[in-house]
Amino acid sequence: MSRKTRIFRIDTGYADIGRVAGAIIQAGGTVAFPTETVYGLGADALNPDAVRKIFEAKARPPDNPLIVHISSKEQLHNLVKDIPERAFDLMDVFWPGPLTMIFKRKEIVPDIITAGLDTVAVRMPDNPIALLLIEEAGTPIAAPSANRSGMPSPTTAQHVISDLNGRIDAVIDGGAVKIGVESTVVDMTSEIPVLLRPGGIGIDAIRDVIGEVAIGYLDRLLEEGEVARSPGMKYTHYSPETRMVLVAGSSSSVVDRISKFVSKYHGRGMRVGLLATEESAEHVIADEIFILGGRDDIALIASNLFAGIRYLDSRDVDVIIADGSMRDDGIGAAVQNRLRKAADEEVTN
Repeated sequence: MSRKTRIFRIDTGYADIGRVAGAIIQAGGTVAFPTETVYGLGADALNPDAVRKIFEAKARPPDNPLIVHISSKEQLHNLVKDIPERAFDLMDVFWPGPLTMIFKRKEIVPDIITAGLDTVAVRMPDNPIALLLIEEAGTPIAAPSANRSGMPSPTTAQHVISDLNGRIDAVIDGGAVKIGVESTVVDMTSEIPVLLRPGGIGIDAIRDVIGEVAIGYLDRLLEEGEVARSPGMKYTHYSPETRMVLVAGSSSSVVDRISKFVSKYHGRGMRVGLLATEESAEHVIADEIFILGGRDDIALIASNLFAGIRYLDSRDVDVIIADGSMRDDGIGAAVQNRLRKAADEEVTN
């Protein structure tokens, strides 16, 4: 399926890129583009043949549903039915932004997007390039993260190129994304909304707007036969090719445990990569270190997370040890969720 992947850089003409990339979408092609969360791999959401190219390029399992990206609330009404008042309240506060909501779908939405479910996930991205692309394409755009299935999500165009060059039609290079972890997913089809994936907006912020929200995700993969109502629930995600060990717990105990792991692996002649907060990195010597940020600067840690995993995965280390001592409130819940799903092993106190 090799093809020439065109790379559009924003400094070559913003409007022209939107027009040309939009035409690729209209013609049934695939375009990777930046959002505020991660880079997405887009295709015409109403064209099943185009959407199928997303699954082929990523080697994505067909029972893993996609998120549809829109640029206006009018597009939402064309896609879904039974929009509860609470959903409009969330739109008023968080759209455009890193919030995906699940609704009952209309027949216009192809089965391939929803994995055969009667619901569809929709969001409005907070990125001018993404919004321009949707507008120029003249159609909602289906877009999972623009990486090989199971790999860490891409937060730069270079990450996309590394994974998908020759497998997609184009990449729009809009620089590094702002947030760095995927959108929060909330199912709005039940009496009490259900959080299915933690992301760029914390559950407390959502509860401040609409009241009670149930937690419906687990920091594990779904078993065979379990139905994934949201991306990120069923299959291995965010994982480097290098074995990764997550050390979780209080800050003091995590540093001590990480140091013991490094000594153990060094004793076996292994090269060790460390993914850590500034505070932990000060006390540990490893062969390669990527500092995510200060322990309390959870937004910075989130923005660096996938880039750090990818960096260490490229540095010829035998094992990556990940520091899990950061906060788990707000976007920290998404960071901890991604670390647990990326790790081959989790060690706690």
